[in-house]
Amino acid sequence: MLLDFLKLVGLGLFTLLPVANPLTSVTLLLALGKDYTHEERNRQVDRATLYVLGIILVCFYAGNAIMSGFGISIPGLRIAGGLIVAYIGFGMLFPATSQSEASAQIEMAPDEPRVHVDAPHGPRRPPPRDISFIPLALPGTAGPGTIALIISNATTIHSTHGLQISAQLAVITVAVLVAGIFWICMRSAERINRFLGQSGIDAVSRVMGFLLICMGVQFVINGIFELAGKSMPV
Repeated sequence: MLLDFLKLVGLGLFTLLPVANPLTSVTLLLALGKDYTHEERNRQVDRATLYVLGIILVCFYAGNAIMSGFGISIPGLRIAGGLIVAYIGFGMLFPATSQSEASAQIEMAPDEPRVHVDAPHGPRRPPPRDISFIPLALPGTAGPGTIALIISNATTIHSTHGLQISAQLAVITVAVLVAGIFWICMRSAERINRFLGQSGIDAVSRVMGFLLICMGVQFVINGIFELAGKSMPV
């Protein structure tokens, strides 16, 4: 039983980590969370880690049922996920530089006397955008390739090992280990941030944006070819 458990854990990590690739989420955090404080970034990382753990477990135990209930196929999942990844990549490769409409109207408004109210703890800053679920957890780490791999492996494990305790414990262990590795990589982003600096982060962000576009297009291509192969008569 112990040997089967270790084999399943090793196989799960070996197949899941290269596809999940937590370093992708590290780059996303550096690019999208560069204006966050240390505490805000850590909160995003902790929340994203729980999301990754939840997505892995939900996809393994209920992925087939959810996709069947909504009529979603694996090729459809790949194509939709590829479009999302490509959209995020375009945003990183071509960041918005124009002013928002609200700030433009404020600058164009005539000078008027304004009443300044001193806040007890200094000027208030708007709360940061929550990026823990999208894009850090999904599709950063638990992307369409990861979800498709988990669902396909779940079918294999259920048909081969059934409800064996060793198999169920191995699944939970792999999910916890992947989430732990994700957390360690994301917490290391602070050191990477200090090492690269603002210009380095901008450069990495644009390179990563281009790579995400390529990944998204490849997901779409794979989904189209898989869909065409299933629809073609043999």
